[in-house]
Amino acid sequence: MMRSRPPQEGRRHGLAALVMLSLAFVFVAGFTVPEIAHAADRPNILIIMADDLGYSDLGCYGGEIQTPNLDALAAGGLRLTNFYNASRCCPTRASLLTGVYPHQAGIGRMTAGAGASNEELPGYKGVLSRHTVTIAEVLKSAGYQTAMVGKWHVSPTPNYGDEKQLPWLNHQADLGDFTDPDTIPTARGFDRYYGNLWGVVDYFDPFSLMDGDQPVTTVPEGYYITDALNGRAVDYIKDMAQKPDQPFFLYLAHCAPHWPLHALPEDIAKYRDTYKAGWQAIREARYRRQVELGLFDADSAPLSARMDADIKWEDEPNSEWEAAAMATHAAMIDRLDQGLGRVFAQLKASGVYDNTLIFFLADNGASPERLERPGFDRPSETRDGRPVLYTSELKSQNILPGPETTSTGIGRAWANVANTPFRYWKKEEYQGGVATPLIVHWPAGLKVEPGSINATPGHVIDLAATCEDVAETRHPPIFNDHFLLPLEGKSLLPIFQTGTREGHEAIYFEHFGARAIRQGNWKLVSLSGKPWELYDLGQDFTETTDLAPTRPDKVAELEALWKAWANRAQVFPAPARKPGPGKNAKKKQP
Repeated sequence: MMRSRPPQEGRRHGLAALVMLSLAFVFVAGFTVPEIAHAADRPNILIIMADDLGYSDLGCYGGEIQTPNLDALAAGGLRLTNFYNASRCCPTRASLLTGVYPHQAGIGRMTAGAGASNEELPGYKGVLSRHTVTIAEVLKSAGYQTAMVGKWHVSPTPNYGDEKQLPWLNHQADLGDFTDPDTIPTARGFDRYYGNLWGVVDYFDPFSLMDGDQPVTTVPEGYYITDALNGRAVDYIKDMAQKPDQPFFLYLAHCAPHWPLHALPEDIAKYRDTYKAGWQAIREARYRRQVELGLFDADSAPLSARMDADIKWEDEPNSEWEAAAMATHAAMIDRLDQGLGRVFAQLKASGVYDNTLIFFLADNGASPERLERPGFDRPSETRDGRPVLYTSELKSQNILPGPETTSTGIGRAWANVANTPFRYWKKEEYQGGVATPLIVHWPAGLKVEPGSINATPGHVIDLAATCEDVAETRHPPIFNDHFLLPLEGKSLLPIFQTGTREGHEAIYFEHFGARAIRQGNWKLVSLSGKPWELYDLGQDFTETTDLAPTRPDKVAELEALWKAWANRAQVFPAPARKPGPGKNAKKKQP
C-alpha cells in the first residue's frame, strides 16, 4: 500500500523513527492503539478558547470585566502565567489541534494561503496538513466521544472578489460550499459539530454556520452566537455524559471577543461608564490588581510604557466613542462568561464536573485591528439590506458600536490596555501578542493547591500531548495512510501533579516575518523586517530593556537555533508577503 509522506522538512524530523514505530501498530482505515485504556476514570476533556482576548481581560488575570465563572474556575484550579499561543487565530488553532507548530500543520499564515495543491510551500497551504492528526482523531480512536462547537478557521477560505463575495457574506447569494467539505470538523475526527467555519462573523447572523456537515441557512430572531455556542455545548455535554463508560472530548472555540464589536444592550450597559477614565488609568489599575493577585512580581515585571503614548486621553476628540468601544468588548466577554457558567453547571448536573479536565485560553493577544471597509470576510449589508458601517463612518456620525449594523474593533490603545502589562498585540511575537492566560481545572486530577499560580513556560502545542497523556493513548506514526509528523508539544500533566516538568529546549514563533525564540528566560524577538531584540524574561517579563547591544553572543546563539528550527519546521520556503484583509486599517490609531 502506498502511503503519503510528509514534505522534505518534515521527513528530516524523525521520519525514520516513524517508520520503525509503525511496525508496532495495526492499521484499519486509521490506526488502532494497542492496549487502549477503557478505564472509567479517564477524564472528559473540555478545551475552551476565546478569540482575541487580552491577557488581563479576565478578573482572575487583573481585569475589571465581570467574569465570575472563569474566576471561580481559576480559584479551584491552576493559572499559568508563562503560556504561549501562535499570535493569530488560525495558526494557533492549527497548533492546538495537532500538537505541532503552525507551519508544520500547513497554516503558517492564514487559511487564504498559498493553496492546498502547492507542494512547494508546505507551510502555507492554508489548510490542515494530512501529515498531522487532530486531537479528535486520536481520542476518537482511543474510545472517546468527540464534539466541537464554534470557530474552526483551519479550512481554506475562498475569495471570489467583492462583486461575488459581498452578496454571499450578506446572505443574499449562494456560492455553494463555504469550504472544501473534506476539511471541516466532521472530516477531521469530530462526531458532532456546530459553529462557523470562517474566522469573522456577524454575531447576530453568522456567515459559514454549520450543523454537522450541513449549512445553517437561517437563524431565529434574537440569535446571538455566543449564547448559541454555549447552548449547544450544554446540549452536547448533557447527551455525551449519559455514557459514563465512554469519556468525551469537547472543543468549545468561541468567537468572542473578536471584532466586530457586537454585544447585547443590557451587557454594554454594565460598562457604560467603566472606561471613561481612559487608557492609562485602566491599564494602571489592571497592573496593580495583577501584582496583588501574585501573577508576577513588580520588580521583575514592570509595567511597560504605553504604546502610542503620545496620544493622550484628554486630547482624544472621540473619547465617549472610545469608551463605548471598550465597553462593548467587555460586554462580549461578560456574555461569554455568563454562558460558560451554564456549561459548567451542566457538567455538575451530569455528575462529571470533578473528572472533566478543563482548559481555558486565548488564541492570541487582543487585536489592534479597526477595519474600514467590507470585503473578503466582512459584510457590507445585513441579510435584509441595511448597510453595515465601519470605523470612520461610525466615528464621524457618532454611532456607537454594538448593533449588527456596526463593524469596528477596539484599536491599538485599548488592545494595549487589554494586554496589560505587555507591549504589542495580536500578530506580533512580543508578549502582548503571544502570551495567553491559561486556566486549568480538574478536581480529580490536579494535585497542586487550588488557586495555584504557575510560571512554567508552555505553548499551545502542549495541549494535544496533554490530552493524549491523560487519555492514556499515544500519538500514531501513521493515520489514514499518511505518515505523520511527531508531536512537538510536551504533556502538562507533570505540572498538574507536581507543579514542575522538564520543559522545552526552546519555544519558537514566526508569523508574516515577525519572529521569536524563548529558551529558558531568554527571549529573542523582532518585528517583521526589523533587527532582533533580546530580553531576560526572568528579570524583565514585560520586555522593557533590550539587551541585544550588550549580548551579541547570546543573540547569535539564539538566532542560530531559530534558523535551524525555521528550516526544519517549514517556515522556509515562505511566500512573498501580500497585504491581508487588514490592509485598510490605519497605521496608527487609538
